[in-house]
Amino acid sequence: MSNFENTPKKLAPSDATLTITQVRSAIGRKPQHVETLRSLGLRGIGKSVTRTADAVTVGMVNAVSHLVKVEEVD
Repeated sequence: MSNFENTPKKLAPSDATLTITQVRSAIGRKPQHVETLRSLGLRGIGKSVTRTADAVTVGMVNAVSHLVKVEEVD
């Protein structure tokens, strides 16, 4: 799928800034994954947030990596 070209399988914490975009729906997903998307600030397909790549954010992104696209901001 072309939506996942820039998404690494597992991120590691760093000083980088990440742009996280939701590319798949949360409908029918585990409630824990839905809550993780909400905690990241994602409220629908195509919505994006910018976060630092700290341990908490990276852990949440790795948990829902099948639903989001991650790009590093310069």
